[in-house]
Amino acid sequence: MDYNLIAKEIYEKIGGKENLISAAHCATRLRLVVGDNEKIDKSSIENIDGVKGAFIASGQLQIILGTGVVNKVYNEFTQVAGIEETSKEELKTISTKKENLFKRCIKTIGDIFVPIIPAIVASGFLMGIIEALNFMVNNNFLQIDTSSSIYVFAKLFSNTAYIFLPILIAFSAGKVFGANPYLAAVIGMLMIHTELQNAWTVASEGVLKTQSVFFGLYEINMVGYQGHVIPVIIAVWILSLIEKKLHKVVPAMLDLFVTPLVSVFITGYLTLAAVGPVFVWIENGLIEIIQYILTIPYGIGSFLMGGAYATTVVSGVHHMYTVIDLGQIDKYGYTYWLPLASAANVAQGGAALAVALKTKNKKLKSMALPSSLSAFMGITEPAIFGVNIRYMRPFIAASIGAAFGALYASIVGLGATGTGVTGIFGILLHLHKPVQYIITMGIAVVVSFTLSWIFGIKED
Repeated sequence: MDYNLIAKEIYEKIGGKENLISAAHCATRLRLVVGDNEKIDKSSIENIDGVKGAFIASGQLQIILGTGVVNKVYNEFTQVAGIEETSKEELKTISTKKENLFKRCIKTIGDIFVPIIPAIVASGFLMGIIEALNFMVNNNFLQIDTSSSIYVFAKLFSNTAYIFLPILIAFSAGKVFGANPYLAAVIGMLMIHTELQNAWTVASEGVLKTQSVFFGLYEINMVGYQGHVIPVIIAVWILSLIEKKLHKVVPAMLDLFVTPLVSVFITGYLTLAAVGPVFVWIENGLIEIIQYILTIPYGIGSFLMGGAYATTVVSGVHHMYTVIDLGQIDKYGYTYWLPLASAANVAQGGAALAVALKTKNKKLKSMALPSSLSAFMGITEPAIFGVNIRYMRPFIAASIGAAFGALYASIVGLGATGTGVTGIFGILLHLHKPVQYIITMGIAVVVSFTLSWIFGIKED
């Protein structure tokens, strides 16, 4: 494979030096920020030898080259274009400036949650395992000592990330917003302080204590923010604004003492007195609207949402879905959104697999097969952008398959104990209803594969 030739052809097809702003790469994709998307010859790029697909997302032209290949092509590309290497973080900053406010907000949410997903996944898996073990013990399917240290500690570990979730979110948000992440963590701690009533006890005990604020203007409930997401993000954003302003106006000799003190106090007061209560109301409203749609009788709402899910991935809106998952887990004990997402992801794999098996185009086959396997694991970008949406019919087939999978999930009341993992390994978040999860995935794959096979693609 001639990496220099690939780099030269890509450089030419994006419009050359006049249109290139910056370049970076991730594990599988060359990521370019260009001045004018209209000057990109996308179809020609996709036909370059070694290129497995190309799409525009998050303000970047992303060219799928594959692990190992992308590094070599990138090195040649920087030489051909005469540019310096750019980190993925620097490229994000550049590309974000080209996006509208809504997309920047959605992207920010994604940037906050990506680093903490491993912690959420670990807790979610353990919660699923513990729940499955409890079910088997209570129904005499399994005999284990639930008082043993292994079981007791595992149960303790299983919900740790969710109990201290505001701290994880605050620390990550602090990094994203440019605040001191440790001050941000303090705000997260403040929001679940032991002097505040645990939010999970309000349903059974009612509100035990109130506090007047703003010199007696009104009263707020002295309740913590366990399980909440949006109020924490907004609070840390406010902290970042205050901290940055103080760094500019406070003398250097006092900055170390004054800035942290004033930043935390003002942010903390505003959070408990106003920001927290307002955004809890907004977050609860969002979760209730989503749940209302998902529980429309006969699974109609889930059918529509499942069918539309992949389209939201294309638009980038899916970065906010972790907020929905965590909000539902806090409110209902399960997230009914994740099974829908899982059905949509494996459906893309089913459609791509049909293309891989049916096409006679060797390049397309070599791209579609691994893309389908990736989608079955929950990573859908290669299947969506590299195969299905390029030919549209497989994408539509996958959307229909996802809709029917989501329909079944809604009818049987399938919910996940955690978030962050879909596809084959998503069953670990559904150990309380493993058969229903397998059937949901099976419906999505079979329907999408069948429709994609029947209607096929238009090949040159």
